[in-house]
Amino acid sequence: MTETPAPLSAATAEPVEGTATAPSPRRLVVMDVDSTLITQEVIELIAAHAGTQDLVAAVTERAMRGELDFAESLRERVATLAGVPVTALDEVRRTTTFTPGARELVAECHRRGWVVALVSGGFTEVVAPLAAELGITLFRANHLEVVDGVLTGRTTGQVVDRAYKAQTLRELAEQEGVAIEHTVAIGDGANDLDMIAAAGIGIAFAAKPVVREQAPYSVDGPRLDAVLEIIDAA
Repeated sequence: MTETPAPLSAATAEPVEGTATAPSPRRLVVMDVDSTLITQEVIELIAAHAGTQDLVAAVTERAMRGELDFAESLRERVATLAGVPVTALDEVRRTTTFTPGARELVAECHRRGWVVALVSGGFTEVVAPLAAELGITLFRANHLEVVDGVLTGRTTGQVVDRAYKAQTLRELAEQEGVAIEHTVAIGDGANDLDMIAAAGIGIAFAAKPVVREQAPYSVDGPRLDAVLEIIDAA
């Protein structure tokens, strides 16, 4: 795992002596992974091993702009991965790069006692180690089907589409005892719009135009921890 080190860009201001400050609420922060927590689209990294990267990238771009149904586009893209050895996922994991400020954001959320979760239209095989590296125990993503050591070109189980992302946010909020108005959702693509709308604070990060237009808040980047300024001001 590689990343560009940089200092934390947002911090909690110290209270002025003699003034009363309201206690900050415990929050649930739910983040997308591809092009949000990390700088790449994992399915494109896998597709490079299948020789279909350009095709997959074009379909991904259309899906993230909201021009294609996500579940349909996922099936179309994953189908091109048939025959890729599962060992290729090890190389994909090594080449993923955290977005600048991602580590700092997660560390600060944990310091404040907040719950951090990942919900991704990508794949558990890559999301799980990313989550573990940051100390995140709550995550949901798609599962790649593997037979005889190679990808079949299919997924198994629930497809993590935009409706399921919003459902996950609500379920985790209830599970963790966090009021929905104290939840935060961060994402970049059309697949994130429902959870951004459902959250108390919905933030588009380095997002596609359709997401920037519809999200209550927007951060252009490049640092992910810049979202703390929005959360603290809300």
